[in-house]
Amino acid sequence: MNTSFFILAHDVGTTGSKTCLYRISDAIEQVASCLAEYPLTMTEGGGAEQMADHWWNAVCRSTRRIMKENRIAPEAVGGIAFCCQMQGSVLVNREGMALRNPMIYMDGRAVAQHARHLCHGLFRISGWNGIKVLRSLMVTGGLAATPKDPLWKYHWVRDNEPDIFRQVYKWLDVKDYLIHRCTGRFAMTADSAHLTFLYDTRMGRLGWHKGLCRLFEVDMDHLPVVVNATEVVGGLTDMAARRMGLAAGTPVVGGGGDVTLTAIGAGCTGVNDTHIYVGTSGWVAANVEKRMVDIGNFIAAICGAMPGRYNYIAEQETSGACLQWVRDHLALDEIGVYLKDKTDGPDREEETRHLYDLLNQVVARTPAGAGGVIFTPWLHGNRAPREDAHARGMFFNIGLATGKRMLVRAVLEGVAFHKRWMLEAVEKRIPFRESVRFVGGGAKSDVWCQIMADVTGRRIETIDNPQDAGAAGAALVCAVGLGLLPSFAHVKQMIPARRVFAPRAKYRAMFDRQYGVFTTLYKNNRKSFAALNRN
Repeated sequence: MNTSFFILAHDVGTTGSKTCLYRISDAIEQVASCLAEYPLTMTEGGGAEQMADHWWNAVCRSTRRIMKENRIAPEAVGGIAFCCQMQGSVLVNREGMALRNPMIYMDGRAVAQHARHLCHGLFRISGWNGIKVLRSLMVTGGLAATPKDPLWKYHWVRDNEPDIFRQVYKWLDVKDYLIHRCTGRFAMTADSAHLTFLYDTRMGRLGWHKGLCRLFEVDMDHLPVVVNATEVVGGLTDMAARRMGLAAGTPVVGGGGDVTLTAIGAGCTGVNDTHIYVGTSGWVAANVEKRMVDIGNFIAAICGAMPGRYNYIAEQETSGACLQWVRDHLALDEIGVYLKDKTDGPDREEETRHLYDLLNQVVARTPAGAGGVIFTPWLHGNRAPREDAHARGMFFNIGLATGKRMLVRAVLEGVAFHKRWMLEAVEKRIPFRESVRFVGGGAKSDVWCQIMADVTGRRIETIDNPQDAGAAGAALVCAVGLGLLPSFAHVKQMIPARRVFAPRAKYRAMFDRQYGVFTTLYKNNRKSFAALNRN
């Protein structure tokens, strides 16, 4: 096979960057993968930051390793694409250097900025300035409705760090920063541009909107050129090529954010195709043909990677992160000793995989319903369908007979309850889906797949390497951009369902009853969350 069909895809997430090497033909074949981790810093007032150099160093380190271990010649890589966490705010100078640690999607410090610019005026819609809401909805199809949106992070830096803000040349998202490190070009893909809610998403009018920039006091000179997902932004610079162990000039395409590219990598390219994602964060997303917004449920459609398509998304702040919490606080105190006896060497990734295998075994042996215990997976607030930075997780209905195994299972079921809540909200605007794709690290667990089927009442389909659906989407976008695939029409057949989990009728009534309780827990505790967690 022609080696130019090799594509490198970088999935840059909250906890690490995973580099995947793909071969594209009539199918998509993952040849190898390599993970490089980095830290997340939580600050006072709801801040969440990462270091831009950590992202870049992780990308370079994992690329060099994957090339060396698989003996791939640099010139054999035909293209590069990124799939990255979205809604970050990376402010850079003229040289492309980050002026401060980027504020990522979890950062909620910009409460005052959100309130000052949006929550005022005599004419209100859901508590927001009605004129600004209607103008934003008309132009962008959405609204920067929460302090975690990038628009308010931009204003937070302007208000709190004026010396830094005066040096700003461009305002980028995570992926766009990394593309600049690769190519030296400043650009942003349409999905990230859309999430600034300064970008006109009406067909035939795509572009930065001068009126919205004036309305929300944003300097248009800070906004980069917008490119398509499949567009070649540039070639690797000599410096970037040396750092990555690749050939200078290797094409780098626009790529996209994690949501938009995961939809493609999940094989959800048809109209109304829907997928559930469980990674560190999580979402439910449907592939649609027009702009949609549901203000009451905090769901909106953003520009997709495929021309003329949008992704209608309901987000969850902490999803797989809840299982990580279980690992660190309910399991390691007992299982850690066991791991030291059963794993060879200090391979953290292997230890983590082994621990998750043990947790899955524990959950599989614990009766469905977790003894009536219900967990709310809002460890860092809630987004859709009820946006609230103060919401937190809890175990509800613990009794004397409740054991740790029930708590662990309740966490997996709680995440599934929330996914059902979001799925039902999404389906207020699209037809009911009998089958839903499930991807992300959570989909590697057969137990979690079956729980997702039982709780949602849908047939749950998984694919090969579901944890790398975003990277696969980036590789496919790159393949289309380089002409290795004629169009996205071929993608669906390239990513078939490998396993299907049907809902079990015997648990239907129990899970319906528990789900009914789950959906009332936020409403019943909203004021208490605020009293305990308001800064």
